[in-house]
Amino acid sequence: MLFRPPREEDVPPGPLGASLPRVEDDRLLRGKGRFVSDLRPRDCLHLVFVRAVMAPARLVRVDARAGGSLPGVRLVLTGADTAGLGKAAVNALVDGLADANWPILARDRVEAVGQPIALVVADTLAQAQDAAEAVIVDCEPFQESAPVPSFAQEWQHGDVDAAFAQAAHVVRVELEYPRVAPMALEPRAAIAHWHAGESALSLWLSTQTPHRARSDIAAILGLDEAAIRVVAPDVGGAFGGKASLYPEEAGVALAAMRLDRPVGWTATRSEEFLAAAHGRAQKLSGELALAADGRFLALRAEVDAELGHWLTYSAVVPARNAMRILPGPYKIDAVHLRARGHRSMRAPLGIYRGAGRPEAAMLMERLVERAARTLGTDPIVLRRANTHAPADLPQHLPAGGRLDRSDFAELLEMVQRTADYPRLRAHALRRRAEGAVCGIGIALYVEPCGQGSESATLAHDGAGRFTLATGATAQGQGRETAFAQIAADVLGVAPEAVTVVHGDTAATPAGIGALASRSTAIGGSAVYEAARRLVEIAGSTLARGWAAAPACKTAVRYMAPEEAWASGACIASVEIDRDTGVPAIERIVWVDDAGVVVNPMLVDGQLRGGLAQGLGEALMERIVYDAQGQLLTGSLMDYAVPRASDIPPVTLLSCPTPSAANSLGAKGVGEAGTIGVPAAIANAVLDALVPFGVECLDFPLRAETIWRAMQDRGDDR
Repeated sequence: MLFRPPREEDVPPGPLGASLPRVEDDRLLRGKGRFVSDLRPRDCLHLVFVRAVMAPARLVRVDARAGGSLPGVRLVLTGADTAGLGKAAVNALVDGLADANWPILARDRVEAVGQPIALVVADTLAQAQDAAEAVIVDCEPFQESAPVPSFAQEWQHGDVDAAFAQAAHVVRVELEYPRVAPMALEPRAAIAHWHAGESALSLWLSTQTPHRARSDIAAILGLDEAAIRVVAPDVGGAFGGKASLYPEEAGVALAAMRLDRPVGWTATRSEEFLAAAHGRAQKLSGELALAADGRFLALRAEVDAELGHWLTYSAVVPARNAMRILPGPYKIDAVHLRARGHRSMRAPLGIYRGAGRPEAAMLMERLVERAARTLGTDPIVLRRANTHAPADLPQHLPAGGRLDRSDFAELLEMVQRTADYPRLRAHALRRRAEGAVCGIGIALYVEPCGQGSESATLAHDGAGRFTLATGATAQGQGRETAFAQIAADVLGVAPEAVTVVHGDTAATPAGIGALASRSTAIGGSAVYEAARRLVEIAGSTLARGWAAAPACKTAVRYMAPEEAWASGACIASVEIDRDTGVPAIERIVWVDDAGVVVNPMLVDGQLRGGLAQGLGEALMERIVYDAQGQLLTGSLMDYAVPRASDIPPVTLLSCPTPSAANSLGAKGVGEAGTIGVPAAIANAVLDALVPFGVECLDFPLRAETIWRAMQDRGDDR
C-alpha cells in the first residue's frame, strides 16, 4: 500500500502533502541524466590509479619510468610528488581524537590493500591502464600491529551500579555488525579542469557535499576557496559513502593542475569495494537491569568501532550516534555508555545509511526481546510499559541526544492492530506445533535527523516564476520535487513555477549537503523560511498575484534550534526451512513517524529503499578480508545485495507527529529502513530459533549460519 497520512482530511490543501510525481524522472527515464562520467570535456585525459596488492607493507621502491615512457602517457605521480600537501578535515565529535594520516598516494608504507600508490594520466583509458600495469612497485610485508586506539569516551547518568544491585533481573546481549558496502549504482567519479590563466579549478564530483569538498580541496592544494568551483550533477546514489572527499578525488585535481588539461576518473566496481568507505563494523554489548514488575532500571552499553587506515570526515559519527541514541524510546533513569574507536589496516569506515542508528536500535531491541522472554511477558506489552509518554517529550538523553515529540504507544498500537498481532502470535504457535520453524519480531526505533544549518535563496523574476537555490544536494531522493512543493505551498503558486538549483557551489549558497536524513527537516525549513520572507517582501502587491509583483529576492541561512527525531515500529514474521536454514520473510508491517510529510510518494520510495538495504545487511551483506588483509568480497560475484525478488510483502503506514525542532515540522525518513527493519528481522529469526536454544546470531543471517546454529544447539523434534 502507498505510504500516506492516516486520514485524507489531515492533508492540507495545496502542494504540501500531495503525492506529486517527481519532476526529475522525465529526463532520467529518457536517458538524459547528467552524471559525472557523462560530462567528459573536450580533450579530457584519463586517469588510472596503481593500487597496493599487499598490506601492510613497507614501500621499498616505486619505479614509474617504464609506464611513463609508453605512448599517450602525459603524467605519472607517486607519493613523493604529493609531499607537503594538506589533508581533508575530520569531524572531531569525540574527545581526544587521535590525528590520522590522509595520503593522496602512499609514501614509505602501504596500510591497506587497494590504497593508491601512483596515478597515471594518458590520452585514452586503455593507454592509462597499460601504463599503470607497467609501474613497478616493490613492497616488504610486515606483521600487522594490534589495533591502534583513536578515541575513547564515556557518558553516565544516574547511579547505575545501585540500580543493577537492586535489579530483579539482568539481561545481556553481545553482537557484531560486519563491514558492509554502501553499493551506490554510480561509483565514485571526478573530472577536474585547471584554468591556468585564472588560477581557478573546476571540479565535477559524484558527491553529497560539494561545499565541504571545495573546502577540503582548498586546504589540500593550497588554493583559495573562491578559486574553486565544485559541481555535483546527477548523483546515482550515495547513502553516506560519498559524504567525504577521497584521496583519489584530490589526486584528479592535482593531476589537472600539473597538466593544465581536463582530467577524468571513474572508479570500477572493484575499486569501490577495495577503497571506498565501508559502513557499520561495530562490536556492541549491553546489559539491561529490570525490576520484578518489568520496569527498566538501568542500562550499560559499549561500542567498539573500526575506523580503517585513514579517517573519513564522519569516521567517528557512527560510534557517536550509537551512544547518543541510547536508550532510544525507553525510560531508563540510570545509564552508563562507553564508545571506543580504533584504526585498522583496512579500507576506511564512514557513514552509511543509518550511521550508528541501526547498531543502537539492534542492541536495544535485542535487550528488550531478551527481557520479555526472561519475564515471560509479551514484548509489545513490555515496550509500551517502558516508553516515554507524549507528555514527557521532548526529552534529553544521557549522551547528548534529545528525543523529539512522538507517540511511541500509538506507534505500537497501530503496528499491532494492522498486523493483527494476537492472531499472528496464535497462528505462529499452531504452526510450531505442526513442526514449522517460524517467528515474530518487533522493533521500536528512533532516528535523529541531523543538526545545524542549511541555506536557501529564493528569487522572483517579476513574471510569476521563481528560482530556488539550496545548499542541500540530491542523490535520487526527489529533492527538486519536494523543495518546489514547499516553496509553492507558501507562495501560493503551482510547483511548476519554481525551478530548483542545487549541487553547484557557483550557483548555490554555501550549505552542508545531503546526509543524516537532514535535508527535508533542515533544508526544507530553510526553503520554507525563504518563501515566507519573499511573501513579506512582496507584501501588498500580492493582492493582484505574483505576475504583478516586482522582481525580488531573499536569502536565508536557517539554523535548526534542535534536532528532529523520527521514530517508528515494525513487526516482521519469518519462516525458516528446517532442512536448509533458508529464512523467508513472510511479511513486514511498518509504521513510521516522519512528522510533516511533504510528498507521501517520495516518503514511500525512501522507506522501501531503506528497507531493501536493511534487508540486505540483515540477510546477506558482509565485507570479508582474509588473514593477510586481502579482500575476498571484491565484486558482485562475491558480495550479495538484494534483488527485487528478495523484497517481502510490506505494509507501510504513517503516524505523524509534527517535529518541535524546525519550522517545517518535518523529520527524516531516508534511513528508517536500515534502523527498524533489521532489528525486527533479527528478533523474528531468533524467536523462530527459541526451540533450538539459540539466543544470539550475528549478521548476516544467511542460511548456513542459521542451519549451523540449529544443528549446534540440537534439534527439537
